[in-house]
Formats: sequence, C-alpha cells, structure tokens
Amino acid sequence: MLDTIQLNKIIGDEFESYYAHLLAHLQTIKLETILEETNPLDLAIKDEMLVGRLIEGLLSIWVSKQCEHLFETLLKNTAINICSLAYRGRKSEAVGIDLEFEKDGVWYIVSIKSDPNWGNSRKIGKMVDNFRQAKHILRKQNATMNSIAVNGCCHGKDDQPDKGDYYKFCGQEFWDFISGNENLYIDIIKLLEIQAKEKNEIFNQEYAKLINRFVREFSQDFCTTDGKIDWPKLVKYNSGKAT
Repeated sequence: MLDTIQLNKIIGDEFESYYAHLLAHLQTIKLETILEETNPLDLAIKDEMLVGRLIEGLLSIWVSKQCEHLFETLLKNTAINICSLAYRGRKSEAVGIDLEFEKDGVWYIVSIKSDPNWGNSRKIGKMVDNFRQAKHILRKQNATMNSIAVNGCCHGKDDQPDKGDYYKFCGQEFWDFISGNENLYIDIIKLLEIQAKEKNEIFNQEYAKLINRFVREFSQDFCTTDGKIDWPKLVKYNSGKAT
C-alpha cells in the first residue's frame, strides 16, 4: 500500500514540473502568437471595447489550453509513478501504451487519458489497434501470458467498463485499479489543492504582468489615436495575405 510520504513526494515532484513548464510558457509567450491563433471576426462580433478585457479573455483561453495539456501529463506521470510503487508498474515502450504492470497473475497494458470523452471513434479505433499490436508483441515474448488492455481515465465515470477489446476504468475505479487504494483519488486532489495554493501567488503576479504588457503592446499597434480598437487592422494582421 502506498504511504502518505511516498504519495506526497510523487505529487510534489509532478506539480513542480507542471508549474515550472507553465511559468516558462508565460514568460516566453508573445502577443503575436495569441493574436494569430484567435478569430478576430468572432471578437468583433462580441463588440469588446475594453482592451484589458479583450486581452484577459484571449490570454485566459490560451493559458487554459496549456494547462489542459500540462495537467494531463501530470496525471499520467503520477499514475505511472504510483503504480510503479504499488505493483512495480513501468512506463511502456509500446506505441500508444503508457503503463504496463502485473497484478494477480495478469499483465495489464494501459492507455491513460484525462477523461472518459477523450476521443472520437477514429482515435478510439487507433487505441484499439495499439492494444492489439502490444498484445501481439507480448505473445511473441511469452505465449502463455494472459494480458488485458485497459483504457484508464483520470476522472469521470463509466458504468459499462467492458468494451469488448479492452476495459475502461474511470475516476475512482482507475486510481484504485493501479494502486489498490480506493480512496486514492480523494488523497490526490487534496494534495494538488495544497500545492496549488502554495504556487498561486507567484503565478498570479506573472499573469498580471503579462496582461499589462500585452495591453500596452496591443494599444500601440491595434488602437486608433482616440483609443478605439482598430478591428480592420487587427483582421488584416491576422488574416491578410502573407507578404
């Protein structure tokens, strides 16, 4: 059974990595990047007149995308590290497979996703192909090995885990499956909350500085002399012919 000290270290190390990457993104992102990735026609329809609110909205969308990707990595690494201690699990080298471990005489191959609705039918089909290929390789290594494929989702629920080609375990069921601790999902969120509170002040300072800098740059480049947002100029910058 995973003890509190071990879990604290895993969560602490992964959150430190998550936070360092997020700060690095904040410190290197440029206004041009955000403006090139947005739809100025959509912004114009919303008729936002305050530069500060416009920039804050755009930056919030951009940061949310970065956080989503980084947090998915955090949860995936956390799951692998927890399973390595609980069942000697290891990061898989097979294509599309994240985790492998043995439990009760069964070798499990696991593809870890953030939530139950992570992909469309094409992506799910690709995952199933990866499971089949991984099982084929395992059979070559050990013909008698009993292997089961699992799609593990870090949160959410699924009342029908048996999908035929694989099992789908979500939320509490997934964390219990890789650790043997049915309360682990609660322990993880408590520790993440503590970590976030410790880092929020630094993040908020960097975030505010970035908004203020972008407001200044945007006002200089995309506002008229009387302070209005110059929508035609912004659309031309975003969508005009490349020169």
